[in-house]
Amino acid sequence: MLQTVNYIGTFELLKNLFDQSRDAIEIPGHRARLVNCTFCSASQSLLPGARTYFCDTHSLEFHEEGLQGTENMLFQHIKGLTVADIHSRSNSEFRYTIFKPHGVEKSRAVILLLHGLNERYWDKYLPWALRLVELTGSCVCLVPIAFHMNRAPLEWSSPKLMNAVAQERQNRYPSIVSSSFANAAISTRLQNIPQRFVWSGVQTYDDIMQLVRQIRSGSHPHVAEGARIDVFAYSIGAFLAEIMFMSNRGGTFSDSRLFMFCGGATFDRMYPVSKYIIDSEALICLYSFFVEHLETECKRDPRLNHYFNEGHTSGLYFKAMLANRKLKDVREKRFREISSQLMAVAVRQDEVVQPSEVLNTLNGDFRDVPIPVRILDFPSRCSHVNPFPIQKSIAGEVNESFDQVFDLAMSHFGR
Repeated sequence: MLQTVNYIGTFELLKNLFDQSRDAIEIPGHRARLVNCTFCSASQSLLPGARTYFCDTHSLEFHEEGLQGTENMLFQHIKGLTVADIHSRSNSEFRYTIFKPHGVEKSRAVILLLHGLNERYWDKYLPWALRLVELTGSCVCLVPIAFHMNRAPLEWSSPKLMNAVAQERQNRYPSIVSSSFANAAISTRLQNIPQRFVWSGVQTYDDIMQLVRQIRSGSHPHVAEGARIDVFAYSIGAFLAEIMFMSNRGGTFSDSRLFMFCGGATFDRMYPVSKYIIDSEALICLYSFFVEHLETECKRDPRLNHYFNEGHTSGLYFKAMLANRKLKDVREKRFREISSQLMAVAVRQDEVVQPSEVLNTLNGDFRDVPIPVRILDFPSRCSHVNPFPIQKSIAGEVNESFDQVFDLAMSHFGR
């Protein structure tokens, strides 16, 4: 183990420094710096809001009606929130951040860091990225999921505007649980068009592949052409990363490793009802759509049916990760094949992605899938949303927990 990190001090330092409008930022006291790049997604056209879609892989055209969303009823008084997904400028053109070790012009290794559901700020991940740079010597790329972080309209982060939406949801659904300004936008959007859960994930996967192509072509300004590409994924980011590794489009991840933190379970075995994630009405709708009635919904939505049931490998594995009891043989067979590439760390105190469900998904009912899963019992009180609390009274315990996780990550990445 390397010297214990001062987690709270590092968090405060990086939070104050972080600015995606600047091209480069030095980190005082650390042999690393931040660089920011601009990204233009080539996959925006698959999002809801169009009438016609085209599958390039199979040369098929699809016509859709009714996926325009009804959230306009809640958002009509809020400028910028009634724009169709396909026309969202903030989602299609954005900045992303790379942590780089000093003295390296183009890194020979990169770790893609994927975040959790309904996140708006990178703050908590900044010490994670820096620690990975220091432990592995890789650069670390912060990858924003579609409509998250700085890919979401600014209005979605406004307490005043979103409180109005949350209040309207409470009025419409008197039994709603965990409705808040923080989850009002995502809850409304997913409840109105559950397919967004799929298409935003597909866009993010496509964006990552676009980034990989840039690296492989030698045209990325900070990552070398032959760089090794690994993934550190948290929460819903782990769900997406599992699908990426299982489908392994173009052999991209054949020599890569995936480290999952507070993630790894199938969708139906997660419990994300939280004022910071989504409310109960949104989860009920998602569960009904994707777990209980998916095949019926596919009959109503030809494009969704094509993705899940007609030859898209990523669609097959996405489907296999939706419900623990369905496509179990497909899921576990593939996990056995890639078991040496995967590792998961679960936290005993986690109530959103519970350790037992990570074990059930990754090791199988009979514990015969050899993916290493470590369950850590942190000495201090923590939660899924906040695994490393910023509290000076427990700073030593938080440092210990942080070191445990990232030493395991370093070991798994083999550096």
